[in-house]
Amino acid sequence: MRYVVVIEKGKDSWGAYVPDLPGCAVVAETREEALKLIREAVDFHIEGLRETGSPIPEAQSTVEYVQV
Repeated sequence: MRYVVVIEKGKDSWGAYVPDLPGCAVVAETREEALKLIREAVDFHIEGLRETGSPIPEAQSTVEYVQV
């Protein structure tokens, strides 16, 4: 499955989250580290859902860019 990951630059850190997996978010010092950590977080999140017998959410989010 392929999920959208939102990456945001903060004042002193980078954040990443997956809109289709509530609670799946990370904070890191660099963009690269945030991407690494969110990949791990997605795997861990889905593993936890499977272990508890919870449904795994389908990917629903999409990305569009608006040029201004």
